[in-house]
Amino acid sequence: QVQLVESGGNLVQPGGSLRLSCVASGSILFIGTMGWYRQAPGKQRELVASITAGGSTNYADSVTGRFTISRDNAKTTAYLQMNSLEPEDTAVYYCNANIRLRVGPGSPRDYWGQGTQVTVSS
Repeated sequence: QVQLVESGGNLVQPGGSLRLSCVASGSILFIGTMGWYRQAPGKQRELVASITAGGSTNYADSVTGRFTISRDNAKTTAYLQMNSLEPEDTAVYYCNANIRLRVGPGSPRDYWGQGTQVTVSS
């Protein structure tokens, strides 16, 4: 059983900053790629940023240069530092992780957190 818990979402003014955290817990053998997704009202969920176990990162064009994804493997935690926030960044942000469980020889699978609300408004 695996749990991902996001935190750090808030209401901020345009130009402000937030740092989101995602903590994974459970019977985890290995965590592969972790990512942050977001979903705005009336829109599909989209990838914001991802980071592999080796530290390779990928960003959506809309956030490149403003957001930074990182991870602390010892704490099984991923972070998303968000700077120069814009109203268009308003969404529920979800953590995703590809995880291999300790139990059995099964293949890795993706897990999702419950989401944290980010609202950017003046």
